[in-house]
Amino acid sequence: MSHSSKASAELQVSALNAFSDNYIWLIRRAGQHEVIAVDPGEAAPVIEWLESDEGSAYQLTDILITHHHHDHTGGVAELVERYGARVSAPAHCKSVSVDRPLREGDTIELFGITTHIWETPGHTLDHIVYLVDTATPLLFCGDTLFHAGCGRLFEGSAAQMQANFARLAELPGNTLVYGAHEYTQANLEFARQVEPDNSDIAADIERVEQFRQQQRPSLPSSIELEQRVNPFMRYQNSAVVQALEAHSGQTPADETEAFALLRSWKDNA
Repeated sequence: MSHSSKASAELQVSALNAFSDNYIWLIRRAGQHEVIAVDPGEAAPVIEWLESDEGSAYQLTDILITHHHHDHTGGVAELVERYGARVSAPAHCKSVSVDRPLREGDTIELFGITTHIWETPGHTLDHIVYLVDTATPLLFCGDTLFHAGCGRLFEGSAAQMQANFARLAELPGNTLVYGAHEYTQANLEFARQVEPDNSDIAADIERVEQFRQQQRPSLPSSIELEQRVNPFMRYQNSAVVQALEAHSGQTPADETEAFALLRSWKDNA
């Protein structure tokens, strides 16, 4: 089942469900018959869509990968074999055969639209995000930035992830944020633990609850919303710092330590 959202005048983005809580994002452009898949951890949902009434007019031309984890790459080989799609992925991604290895500062064209590559090590060391330069910018951020959350630090450091978040926070507020997992309700519960008096978090919890009851994705989010509800974007906020002090019993020495304390709290929540 795909859920469509009008991403911008230029592009349409749809969500395909994979595993228990992954999203595979499909990107299309009106009037064109190509489709791009982002992080297909499973091939079946993509094949099913391409063989459906909605998808049968489309050809899978490209696959974009954010990092090497199997739940983001597991369907790639089968899709390449079946459709001959070109694979764009981090230069250091070892789990798939890569046609277009990408590094910090690279740009690619998606449907003729410039897309910037940022390296965002933290969750994994090879993680990248794709920033599509449409009037309403689109950010395909894998497991770096989630709605109201951030990816676990499996390979990188809190300092790396804090630097990523400081950079992402500077994107235009209307940038649409397409993370790769439906973790929003758990993330918002943690956000409410950190900031029980934040009315934006309370309102977002209600809104997301309605979406999930209708089996609609809670995504995309926006950078502007993340700045209001995501504790990992709010680690400098006085209420968050006070909560960290109360929870950990220590005053963070700097932004990196505040971020690290927050990540540790979430890991053990």
